[in-house]
Amino acid sequence: MVENKYDHLTIDLDTQIDKRRKLYLRRTWNKLSKCQKSCLITTTILICSSFLYFFHLNKHTAIISVKEPEDQKYSIKSIIKESKQLDDVNNIYLKQGIVNTEISKPQNRFEGPITLKQKAVADAFKHAWKGYKKFAWGHDHLKPISESYSDWFGLGLTIVDSLDTMFIMGLEDEYREARDWVEHHLNFDINRDVNLFEVTIRVLGGLLSIYHFSKDDLFLKKAIELADRLLPCFASESGIPYSDINLFTRKPHAPKWSPDSSTSEVTTIQLEFRDLSRITGDPKYEYAVDRVSRIIHKLEKKDGLVPIFINANTGQFRSYATITLGARGDSYYEYLLKQWIQTGKTVDYFKEDYLESIEGIQKHLLRRTQPNGYAFIGELLGGGKDFKPKMDHLTCYLPGTLALGVHNGLTNNHWKLAEDILDSCYQTYAMQPTFLAPEITYFNFQGENSKDMYVKPNDAHNLLRPEFIESLWYMYQLTSNTTYQDWGWKIFQGFEKYTKVVNGYTSIGNVRNAANVRPKDMMESFFLSETLKYLYLLFSDNPKLLNLDEYVINSEAHPLPIYST
Repeated sequence: MVENKYDHLTIDLDTQIDKRRKLYLRRTWNKLSKCQKSCLITTTILICSSFLYFFHLNKHTAIISVKEPEDQKYSIKSIIKESKQLDDVNNIYLKQGIVNTEISKPQNRFEGPITLKQKAVADAFKHAWKGYKKFAWGHDHLKPISESYSDWFGLGLTIVDSLDTMFIMGLEDEYREARDWVEHHLNFDINRDVNLFEVTIRVLGGLLSIYHFSKDDLFLKKAIELADRLLPCFASESGIPYSDINLFTRKPHAPKWSPDSSTSEVTTIQLEFRDLSRITGDPKYEYAVDRVSRIIHKLEKKDGLVPIFINANTGQFRSYATITLGARGDSYYEYLLKQWIQTGKTVDYFKEDYLESIEGIQKHLLRRTQPNGYAFIGELLGGGKDFKPKMDHLTCYLPGTLALGVHNGLTNNHWKLAEDILDSCYQTYAMQPTFLAPEITYFNFQGENSKDMYVKPNDAHNLLRPEFIESLWYMYQLTSNTTYQDWGWKIFQGFEKYTKVVNGYTSIGNVRNAANVRPKDMMESFFLSETLKYLYLLFSDNPKLLNLDEYVINSEAHPLPIYST
C-alpha cells in the first residue's frame, strides 16, 4: 500500500512539472519576435531535411548473405572435382557455402573533372549519353543519325558498360538514372543467345567494377545471377567453354558460323569470374575459368603463340589457323599478364607463358618498315608458315600491356618494344587527314614502295576504338611524359570533329577523306566504357586516380582489385 501511495504522488509531481514546462515554453515563444520565430522554424526544417538526405545516401548500407540460387539448373560439382585433379588454385578456398560480406559507404575519390581536358571529355560523355537516353534507352547501342537503336543481346549494354565511367567522372545524375534502370529493368531471364566473352567483359565486368567502387549490393546480386546463367558454357567434354548460351534455357552451344570458339574469347573471361569467387567466397566461378587456363597452358604452341581458334569438344587448337595479336587472338596475351598480377604474382605459369609469348612475338611477328623503320606486329597464316604485314588497330593494346609488365618487375627490354609499337600506332593516326586510325593497316617491309604504311579501302573505317588510348594512358601513368597526353588530345579532337553528330558519336567509314568520312550510324558501348574513360584518365594530373598497384583493368576497361594470392 505504501508503495502504491508513493507511486501515485510521483505521477502527480511529474504532471505538475510537465505543466510548468509547457507554460514556460509557451511564454518564451510568445516573447519572440516574428523574425526570431521564422528563423527557428527554418532552422528546424533544415535540420530535419539534412537528416533525411543523409539517411537516403546510406540506405544501401547493409550486411548481405550470398548464396547459390536455389533454382539454379546447372551443377558445377563435376567441374570442381576435375579442377581439383588438375591441382588448380592450390586449395585457396577451404570451404563453400554462405559468407557474409559487410557493405560500407566508400570514400569516393572520383569527384569529377579537374583539368579542362578532363572536362571536355566529360562533356563528350554527357553529349553521347543524352542521345542514348533519348533514342536508345534500355537498348544495347545508339544509332545516333537515324535516331534509333541496335540490340545485340538485349541487356542494355551501354548502360551497364558505362556505370563505372560515370562514377569515375563524378556524373551523379547520369549514374543515378543508370543504377535505377539496372535495379528495375536489367533482366537476364530472356530467351536469347548471348556470347560468353562479350557478356562477361561488358556486363559481368561492368557490374563487378561498379560494385567495388560503390559497395552497392545491387550490383553484386546481379553479377551472381548472371554468372550462374553463364556457367553451363563450361560443361563441355574438354573443359574449353562453348562460345554462346541462351540465358533463359541455359543451354550452351558453339557459334552458328563455326564449330570452334575464338581463342581470345575463352581466355579473356578469367579476371571476372575469379573476382566474383574472391568477393563471394564461392570457388565455383574461379574453378571453371582456372581449368580453362590450365588446359591451354598445356597445349602445344609456336614459341608461346596460339592459333585463333579452339574446339570446345576436343580441347585442341584448329590446325593451320592464323596466329595474330589482332582479332580473336589479342586478349589471350593480355590476360596472361593480368591474371598473374590479379593473383598477387603467385601463379608462375601465367608469367612464364606471357614471357614466352613476347619472345615468340619478337621472333616471328615483329618487323620494321621501309624506309623509316617503324616497328609493327604482323600475322602468321597457314599455321605459321606465311607472314602477312597486316596489323589490326586492336593490336595497339600491346604497348600498354608491355609497360604494365615492366612496372610489375618483368624485363626492362619490353619497354623499348612498347615505345616502338606505340610510335607506329600513333603514325596510323597522324598519317590520316582526319587524325583517326583505320581498323587495319598494312606495312611496307620489303621496299616495294616509298610509303611505310597503307590502308585498303575496305579497312579504312574507324569504330571509335580505345586500344591506342589505353596504351597512351598506361605509358603516361608510368612516365608522366606529357607527350602522351598531347597525342591523346589530338585524337580526341579528331573524334570531336569527324565523329560527333547531333545525337552522340558515330563510327565512320573512311578516315582517309576528311571531306567524306561516311558516317556508319553506330555508337558501341565501348566508346563510353573504354575510349572516353581512358581519355579522361589520360588527362588527369593525379596518378593515383586509378592506381595500377591496386587495380587490374579488364579488357573492357573495368577495374578489378588486385589480390594478394
